[in-house]
Amino acid sequence: MGSLHGGRVSSHPILEIPKRTEISFLWRGQPVSALEVDVISSALIASGVEWFGHHAKDGAPQGLFCANGQCSHCLVMVDGVPVKACMTAARDGMDVRPVDGLPSLVEDDRPAGPVEVPEEQVDVLIAGAGPAGLNAALELGRNGVGVILCDDKSEIGGKLTLQTHNFFGSVRECYAGTRGINIAKKLAQELAQFKNVRVWLNSPVVGAFSDGKVGVVHNGKYRFIKPKQFLAATGAREKALAFQGHDLPGVFGAGAFQTLVNRDLVKPSSRVFIVGGGNVGLIAAYHALQAGIRVVGLVEAMPKIGGYKVHLDKIKRLGVPVFTSHTVVKASGKGRVEEVVIAKADEKFKPVPGTERSFRVDTVLIAVGLNSVNELAQESKRMGIETYEAGDADMIAEASAAMFSGMVTARKMLQAMGRDASIPQHWSEMLEVLRGKAGPIHEFIEPKDEAAKVYPVIRCVQEIPCNPCVEACPKGWVRLESESIMSLPHWEMECVGCLKCAVVCPGLAITVVDRRFDSTGKTAQVWVPWELDESTVSIGREVRLTGFEGEDVGSGIVRHVRNLKWMDKRKMVQLEVDSVLATSVAGIRIQDPESGSPSTFDYGSASDETMVCLCERVTKSEISRLVGLGFRDMNAIKAATRCGMGACNGKTCESLVRQVLMEEGVPPNSIVGYVKRPFIMELPVSALLKETKQ
Repeated sequence: MGSLHGGRVSSHPILEIPKRTEISFLWRGQPVSALEVDVISSALIASGVEWFGHHAKDGAPQGLFCANGQCSHCLVMVDGVPVKACMTAARDGMDVRPVDGLPSLVEDDRPAGPVEVPEEQVDVLIAGAGPAGLNAALELGRNGVGVILCDDKSEIGGKLTLQTHNFFGSVRECYAGTRGINIAKKLAQELAQFKNVRVWLNSPVVGAFSDGKVGVVHNGKYRFIKPKQFLAATGAREKALAFQGHDLPGVFGAGAFQTLVNRDLVKPSSRVFIVGGGNVGLIAAYHALQAGIRVVGLVEAMPKIGGYKVHLDKIKRLGVPVFTSHTVVKASGKGRVEEVVIAKADEKFKPVPGTERSFRVDTVLIAVGLNSVNELAQESKRMGIETYEAGDADMIAEASAAMFSGMVTARKMLQAMGRDASIPQHWSEMLEVLRGKAGPIHEFIEPKDEAAKVYPVIRCVQEIPCNPCVEACPKGWVRLESESIMSLPHWEMECVGCLKCAVVCPGLAITVVDRRFDSTGKTAQVWVPWELDESTVSIGREVRLTGFEGEDVGSGIVRHVRNLKWMDKRKMVQLEVDSVLATSVAGIRIQDPESGSPSTFDYGSASDETMVCLCERVTKSEISRLVGLGFRDMNAIKAATRCGMGACNGKTCESLVRQVLMEEGVPPNSIVGYVKRPFIMELPVSALLKETKQ
């Protein structure tokens, strides 16, 4: 079993480490410690378990990937019953075993018969209690609408519960400047006030039917809800990426990593490499650093990073190397990831032979985008149910957009009910802005006002929706260049050095220079925002200073660390620096960037070995062979190979199979997609049965 990579997050700069009751269960016949709030997968990883089972087809080790119930990689046997480890709570004394080979059916001679499925009607059924579903429920609740809000997790909030960073957007309209974890708590408290909104946790919505009923598994039993309206706020799932070794334990989705580290306080890694430079990948890198995990590097196939520049800059300042126009070609190791190989990418995003570099890592995070979880919405529409979508189930965007989407969609639903519920024009405009792409990047010009003794240096040079610094300034002297929330902030007149703009900035893009402490003018004080381990900025310590985009600008001495309650865990570090460096200092480096070592890679064999369907272990070469025989229907490919027939219902492999077909020259409009099963997710037989007397 080992404990090389296991462990708990024992301290965190943002998250509280609560006291929790310790329990114990059996793993492969040996006792394993867990905490009472753990799911099985988190408890196993914290105990150093590196794989959960071996596939029946080829004996390949199986590990965690999504931690969100969307795949089936973490399947285990609990007291003889197969379950997903990431969705099943750990219980004291349970017997957990790996699925090695094909499991036998549980011997159970208790008489059982079909259950009489209870039914009830409701005005609105909402699937998904994330940012979109919560805000829709609040809007409907305020208007007296009867709502059942379902979620398959044990707490509401969705991805908000994983986000330790401050949100972008509008302060007054979508909680910009507030951490996602705190937004989730605020919304939950507000929702609890409405008696007409019932929250069903651990209650997945599993199907929709032609009689207008929707199936829900509530408290382990199946039941029908017949809503007048149905809202799918089911969020998104992470896209898979097919490369040699992507099926090894230790290759996670970035969201799974955040779930382990930020929700479950499990430390699954010591050296992580990230694939994908969107906001998800950049934020995951920052979250890893907060948990004390070294980020060895981040690779992005595009010439430029797709996420916000402020997210990129803050990890570069900390010492994370970022490789643009590069791609991952291989992960390797004995039983789990031990190495990752990257290479330069050409204009078609293909690796350039001879440019490979190898890095020693124990985890690879995949952050190459998201797909909408929209199967339920599509099915309910097909069945004639009045259906609406909100958040990522409707359009992939930031969580602030999902919150706004829930509000706007709820107003549309109220209008359809005949209620007086107008949608303010600025709501629609704000939703469009929040869902839009980031704007252009402008040149950064360091302030040169020699007369000012104290002033902020604002390194926000990309047009993104954000205004917390403007709202925070008590004098109103930090302003946007225009009325648009996408315009850039700047400071005017005299700064009083209150630090509030720097404390609230979601991108950690503001420092404050103070030249009042040294009458000789040789040194200056620079206040830098800090959200990492405080031991790295102990008073009196000499630290390496970094500039706007992570460049080395010298050294400074930590003179003070301000940590007040109103600052919400963000600290402000006072640095004494050479006066000429003051406006150049943007951050503190905590790790030296790595460049890897030269490597080689056999591209000829890579395609044959790359797994496309992980549930059924179907390779790219198997699918390519069928395409060569004329296959264009993914259902025919499923029949021939079992590709897409696994427990995830094709959710993980569908996009990968399409990609293989297109790479083989099949036009996208001639590809026939998978036919979906009657239930959009697994339904345990026990939910449909009741024990009967003999």
